[in-house]
Amino acid sequence: MERIIIDILGWVGTILYLAAYGLISAKKVEGDSWLYQGLNILAGIFLIINTFYLRAYPSAGLNIAWVGIAILTLGRKVWIKNG
Repeated sequence: MERIIIDILGWVGTILYLAAYGLISAKKVEGDSWLYQGLNILAGIFLIINTFYLRAYPSAGLNIAWVGIAILTLGRKVWIKNG
């Protein structure tokens, strides 16, 4: 059962990344939008869980970096708005 949940998280993360990429490519959202970056954060978290479980550490590292970039982007957006 645990493996099924991990696989589902991996597939949901993949779908979320693709949805985010589709939205940005179709110019439906801006690159620093909360929706785009939020999808990236959620997708990344799901895929970090999946790749750590599968011991696919290079993929885990990539997803950690992806989530970090998204968090920094949103942090910068908040900082500029409040600064």
